[in-house]
Amino acid sequence: MNCPKCTAEIAANARFCGSCGFTLAQPEPTPVVGTPPPRPNETFHFDQDGRGQGRGYFWEIAHAGSFALALVKLEPAQSINAEAGAMVSMSSNVDLQSQMKGGVFGALKRAVGGESAFVSTFTAQGGPGEVALAPGTPGDIVGIEMRNQQFKVQSSSYLAGDTSLTVDTKFGGAKSFFGGEGLFLLEVSGTGLLLISSFGAIYRRVLAPGEGYVVDTGHLVAWEGHMQYNLRKASKAGFFRSLASGEGLVAEFSGPGEILIQTRNLAAFAGMLKPFFPSQGGSGINFGS
Repeated sequence: MNCPKCTAEIAANARFCGSCGFTLAQPEPTPVVGTPPPRPNETFHFDQDGRGQGRGYFWEIAHAGSFALALVKLEPAQSINAEAGAMVSMSSNVDLQSQMKGGVFGALKRAVGGESAFVSTFTAQGGPGEVALAPGTPGDIVGIEMRNQQFKVQSSSYLAGDTSLTVDTKFGGAKSFFGGEGLFLLEVSGTGLLLISSFGAIYRRVLAPGEGYVVDTGHLVAWEGHMQYNLRKASKAGFFRSLASGEGLVAEFSGPGEILIQTRNLAAFAGMLKPFFPSQGGSGINFGS
């Protein structure tokens, strides 16, 4: 098809002309069956149809669920940032550059926080290009359209984002370390697309003013930047009863605000698999039953 303004040839499913920038009329998206509409007071703006448009790119989530894949289609000379190691595939004309985000000190904070010291930037050269991204663990991916907002995100949950977003590594305090989160968290702020991943599905919980809510630290994905939480034992009856329950330490949030929670715990899953891993013992290799 051709652009009605400049007559340049464009793809049938294009949303704007790559030559003159003219925005094309788009049909109303078909609602995804089973996807609930946004509820009042939800701050994380999910795209309900699993696709959207940013500044110079289109994105969509393929195979949503246990093995989701994020596809980002870049216009010429446009870029997207992603966590190092997140690339699954890309067009041959896409240029990949890795850099130390935030300089040497920023890279050091990322490395200490359990992340790669480098951030990958994908740029389409000489024409449109595509990048496919996925996390290292099974689970879902969601696209969040940030609107001059600030969120705290577990470092393992950040997948990719608009190049205009500011992603900083913040000290979470000793409470985050002993809660199993590590000493550092990501603080993401600005306007644009944020892609986050989860181990399992994502459960959204909106807290009313003054409402308390307790989350196992291994299930935390992201929460609003202004929210505070206290680390405490899961059982108020005592520390050892908390350990006996299998919960240990939890994070108690206070509203108002919204929390994103993953339905599975990677550390707990790894613990379940441990008996099946080979272990070196004595004169040979022993396998758990």
